[in-house]
Amino acid sequence: MGLFSRFFNKENENRGVTLKLVTERGSGFYAFDGKLYKSDVIKACIRPKVRTIGKLDAKHIKTLNGDMKIFPEPYMRVLLEEPNPFMTGQMLQEKIAAQVALNHNAFVLIYRDENGYPIQLYPIPAVSAQAVYKGSEIWIKFMFKNGKTNTFDYRDIIHIRRDFNTGDMFGDSPIESLLPLMEVISYTDQGIVKAIKNSNVIQWLLKLSSMTRPEDRKKQADLFVKSYLDVEADGTAAAAIDPTIDAQQVKPESYVPNASIMDRTMTRIYNFFNTNEKIVQSKANEDEWIAYYESEIEPDVKQLSGEFTRKLFSRKQRAFGNVIVFTANSLQYASMQTKLGLVAMVDRGAMTPNEWREILNMGPIEGGNQPIRRLDTAVVNELKIQISNMIRESLGGE
Repeated sequence: MGLFSRFFNKENENRGVTLKLVTERGSGFYAFDGKLYKSDVIKACIRPKVRTIGKLDAKHIKTLNGDMKIFPEPYMRVLLEEPNPFMTGQMLQEKIAAQVALNHNAFVLIYRDENGYPIQLYPIPAVSAQAVYKGSEIWIKFMFKNGKTNTFDYRDIIHIRRDFNTGDMFGDSPIESLLPLMEVISYTDQGIVKAIKNSNVIQWLLKLSSMTRPEDRKKQADLFVKSYLDVEADGTAAAAIDPTIDAQQVKPESYVPNASIMDRTMTRIYNFFNTNEKIVQSKANEDEWIAYYESEIEPDVKQLSGEFTRKLFSRKQRAFGNVIVFTANSLQYASMQTKLGLVAMVDRGAMTPNEWREILNMGPIEGGNQPIRRLDTAVVNELKIQISNMIRESLGGE
């Protein structure tokens, strides 16, 4: 809430009256109370995706008449690298990815200057959201953890969704699907804890042949424990007890969860998040990682690019070729043989030397951002001119 305190007074002054006239007839979306993220299983499932999306490079590209420029506007580069004073672009992207994975919805507020240019981006830490309408305009009413609410114009909100099916504004919540599986995990964990606790119950029962006072029975039990069960006591391989005492071992029966049930439940959770054990434990090979990236991460990358582009640029700016792209190195799990094979892309000008060095985890070099091309891979028209010149020279310059 601290991030939004600077906006509340201004928003309420400008829009408070208007909000009272809004007819709340839209569909509602209610986020989970946060307990889902406390599970180590859920964290493990979404962490690879969150960290990977955090490593995306956000770039402003302008293409006009075949001429492409990267970061033509300095203000946009600053905005993408430092969206607000509290976080970097990587942190914001990780926040978005985590919210989408947990709630299938993520919201980012665009704060603009007096000329309408975006100058800051803030993730909205809301516990609920509701679409409200005023005529043809759509607004989103958010409720925060402290009970306060605020409403923002949907045109000033970057909204990333997943499983966009039932509602007309929000992605379907994953809670109904995940809650039964999480209950199985919870009961399984409780069973393991109870089994450990039951291992500390009475393990030996001493039967005395004669009636004794309670304090004497306790004394005999303490002596037995000290003599034969104390791990720090010196003992031998044989033990002798008083013939008037009958010692019987008690084997408590504890419920230990079936391993196959646990494995099936974990597999269902992995399937829900479209991941697997190798991805979670960073054991995936090149093909497995590329398959995971293309099926789970790449769709969100495309949605990020489209939503950032249409919300940060006007229609006129988009018509002039302004777009936001999130580039990623999906070859981080590639084998060294595959990485070295990309040198052919450098020779043909498809990659710059520094882009190739980045894949090899090497630092950039001076002049490495300029594409290069071998002479035998020149453009066809240029190659014809070169051949014609060579033939002309060989014929005496005729």
